Amino acid sequence: MTTPAVHPVDERLPTGRLAALGMQHVLVIYAGAVAVPLIVGRALQLTPHQVAMLISADLFCCGIVTLIQSFGMTRWFGIRLPVMMGVTFAAVGPMVAFANAMPGVEGARAIFGAIIGAGVISMLIAPVISKMLRFFPPVVTGTIIAVIGISLMRVGVGWAMGGPATMAQTVDAEALGRLVDATRAAAAAKGVPMGQLLGPIPMVDNPRYGALDTMGIAAAVLVFILLLVRFGRGFVANISVLLGIVAGCAVAVAMGKMDFHKVAEAAWFDIVTPLAFGMPTFDPVMILTMTLVMVVVMIESTGMFLALSDITGKKITQTELAAGLRTDGLGTVIGGFFNTFPYTSFSQNVGLVGVTGVRSRWVCVAGGAIMVVLGLLPKMGALVESVPTFVLGGAGLVMFGMVAATGIRILSAVDFRGNRNNLYIVALAIGFGLIPLVAPRWMQQMAHGLHPLLESGILLTAIAAVLLNIYFNGTGDSTADAIEAAKAAEAH
Repeated sequence: MTTPAVHPVDERLPTGRLAALGMQHVLVIYAGAVAVPLIVGRALQLTPHQVAMLISADLFCCGIVTLIQSFGMTRWFGIRLPVMMGVTFAAVGPMVAFANAMPGVEGARAIFGAIIGAGVISMLIAPVISKMLRFFPPVVTGTIIAVIGISLMRVGVGWAMGGPATMAQTVDAEALGRLVDATRAAAAAKGVPMGQLLGPIPMVDNPRYGALDTMGIAAAVLVFILLLVRFGRGFVANISVLLGIVAGCAVAVAMGKMDFHKVAEAAWFDIVTPLAFGMPTFDPVMILTMTLVMVVVMIESTGMFLALSDITGKKITQTELAAGLRTDGLGTVIGGFFNTFPYTSFSQNVGLVGVTGVRSRWVCVAGGAIMVVLGLLPKMGALVESVPTFVLGGAGLVMFGMVAATGIRILSAVDFRGNRNNLYIVALAIGFGLIPLVAPRWMQQMAHGLHPLLESGILLTAIAAVLLNIYFNGTGDSTADAIEAAKAAEAH
């Protein structure tokens, strides 16, 4: 009797090759995977130990969710394709807005509550989302991804400068004291309220902001990455961002701007503790905001799964597609429970499948197992947390700029000449997305409960792009176009 041929997706490779290929997937995902906990943890103003804990939890959950997605868990969860799962950048904007409004442990608990709530809703609506691809043609997804990159560039520039723009100047306390004394005397002499005479608060430049030595290191990281991209080949070029960060750390150590005492103090092995920040709090508006993010994420995942199906030659059914999307929701619930963030399939790794030609999902199973082990090593999290922000600045410009460039690349396939309405969709959606960037307090006269929703340019762009596309183009079937857009999104 003839043994049925095993599809390349289900082929089990030799252990040594499996481990090497799995590590390659881990290295490709690593820089993007650890970036989000660094961004959000520092926006929450958490301690270095707490940020390191977020990083360990993130690596651990990346592995767990990757195992569920690529290996499968019952017929309800897992697409059973070579998929690596990581924290989505689409959620960074709203989470940073939440963190700025409510920093510290209390803000972390609120963010994790919103993530858990959105994850539960995502699992429930996964079958519906799997049928909504027609609402997200390339003109919509390209615009959303471009604005995600534009929004995140603030973070990358802030890293390179030594902090956000608000840190450029500090109050000159001595000059302010003299001003107050003089104004008080003048107000008493004239018999008018002091507030009518008090002038602008004197400010002084912050010497730590835009320091030339730290900006020089950020620039060196950027140049090193560009050299690797230009002259590197294959795997080296694929992990250029990670190698650039390593090189930047070496320069920072040589200049005495980075030390490893936190790494020395961290334990070699520890269990990732669920609910380490306490019981999450559940704010309805924050949950709604994160749910909208997850809808966008799941639509992107749908296109990514269909593209991966095309690359691997394994057709997927509607039930399997829903199982893959349901895993996005389950991974997000797991993330919130273990003190980390929403999860999605990483398209860098989808691109790696196409580059290497290795279609076995067991490679990603091996990669998931490696991520789990890394998450159980606190020294690894402490090492990543020790990376100075100015080193990340050079890499951030590349990572976040590539997200924006990916959106532009997707938009380049959109028909603007034959359908001028697409110009209006992109123009207005980007315009709405830039409102919170150029006018951060534009919603101050509105109900406070709406602020987390209105502070996210990404969500404003998503809502505007979807509605404008329906208005101008209707809801025709654009599945093929969405698959092509997903193939183009390798850098997202």
